[in-house]
Amino acid sequence: MRKAMFIVVVFLIALPLAGGVTAQQMMRSADAPVVPPVAGFSEEEKILFLHTETSDPEIAKVLTDMMGSPVFLVPSLAKAPKEMLAQVYVFTNGVKGMGPLGFQPDVFDSPPGDPSYTPLRGVVLVTWKDESSARILKSAAEVQGALKNGEATFEEPGVVVNMPMITWPGGKR
Repeated sequence: MRKAMFIVVVFLIALPLAGGVTAQQMMRSADAPVVPPVAGFSEEEKILFLHTETSDPEIAKVLTDMMGSPVFLVPSLAKAPKEMLAQVYVFTNGVKGMGPLGFQPDVFDSPPGDPSYTPLRGVVLVTWKDESSARILKSAAEVQGALKNGEATFEEPGVVVNMPMITWPGGKR
């Protein structure tokens, strides 16, 4: 019975109303705010994601200024247990780009479909030891390789950012 009701509701939402507009289209308000997507990398592919909240006031300001859309301060995110966090690698130097600190875009581990996916990200700051050897990295494995090879250093400042993905390798919302 529930399945049949669900099918009827979905069917009714998709039916055209007066003027050829569907109920689904009416539910999407033209006045609804739009959170601008951000480009990054995961598993060597370009992805799109959002910045919605962060635990750090300075990062909230940087991301709000960067995106022209508010990124809310939620200090309690910093108390999230480590097992609730995936990682995002943010570059502090190297190749100039559209990343939040003016360098290459962020790199994510654990995209949707990975058992450890979560939109909550612990920020890992990546600094190239020799900027002249900096290059664009597009996967967590490449970032880890740069650390292992002594090319870069990492710092975990304890900042958490909610960064749900819109597109990822092999998928999209």
